[in-house]
Amino acid sequence: MKNTKHIIWGLVGLVFGMHAQQKIHDDFEPQLFTINGYNINIETRGSGGPIVFIAGGPGDSHDYLQGNFGSYYKSNQVVFFDGLGRGLSDDAKDAKEYSVANDVEILEEIRKVLDLEQWSVVGHSYGTIVAQAYAIKYPKKVSKMILISGFHSGLMWQANCDSYNQYAKTHFPQKWKTIDSLRKKGFISRDSLFSKVYGSLPVKYVYYHNTKLKQPMPKKVKRSWNAEVYYGIVGDDADFHVTGSMGAIDFRKQLSQIKTPTLVVAGRYDGVSTPEFAMQYKHYMPQAEFVMFENSGHNPYLEEPEKFFKLFDEFLEIKEKDK
Repeated sequence: MKNTKHIIWGLVGLVFGMHAQQKIHDDFEPQLFTINGYNINIETRGSGGPIVFIAGGPGDSHDYLQGNFGSYYKSNQVVFFDGLGRGLSDDAKDAKEYSVANDVEILEEIRKVLDLEQWSVVGHSYGTIVAQAYAIKYPKKVSKMILISGFHSGLMWQANCDSYNQYAKTHFPQKWKTIDSLRKKGFISRDSLFSKVYGSLPVKYVYYHNTKLKQPMPKKVKRSWNAEVYYGIVGDDADFHVTGSMGAIDFRKQLSQIKTPTLVVAGRYDGVSTPEFAMQYKHYMPQAEFVMFENSGHNPYLEEPEKFFKLFDEFLEIKEKDK
């Protein structure tokens, strides 16, 4: 699914809804903290119950989440950060350091640096992988957890890659003919020529209503996406064969044991985290609150903002008058 994420998160576009304020990025200051030998960018503001937001990709910067959720600093302490190799943070010296486990440890070190006893954890897309792994390893540090358009396993990630590729093959046969030809010649996801062709596939499958809907981004962005992080975590042929540390992920047997109050959000028309698999959370994590957004794709907070933020506020017990 790299092609959809690569294009979407990198676009600078229109702002929709009160939570997606174009100038919200100006309210935050980048701060570099040394974590595990690397400079990691952390941007935090506000007081009240702390909330940390974990971006997707893997490889995305914090910018799009800050654009959508930054205004919550008016009621809570919000924490946005760039993981290793993302945004303003340092690159890894060795690509092997790009892993789910390392992302989890960096998240825990950020909590320590900010001297927070507990925080609510919000993950979007790949960010839900880190959120779940963190909640399983550090359960006492998570007060509440929200999983937006997430994944419970590498198997689910693989199935959704397969689903997207089948969609692309049947809806865009001419483009797929070129892709298939390159595959037969041995090209894989991270090859620049293949990546360019595969990345040209339309991204309308992500959004249900409005394919022109874009993430609110700051005017200046160092980098909204780093493909090296993506390939490092999901594998060199990530659009077809999920390997790397992602391939080994499987939370299904542990989800029912998570005691942290959890909200799972899914989009009916999500072509990245498809409903077929997203709804499995109701089986594997029956104690969680599960909400399907019937008119959304991968980003319900953009497509159904009124419903989404009402649910978000209620679950985190955020009072409207404080915002």
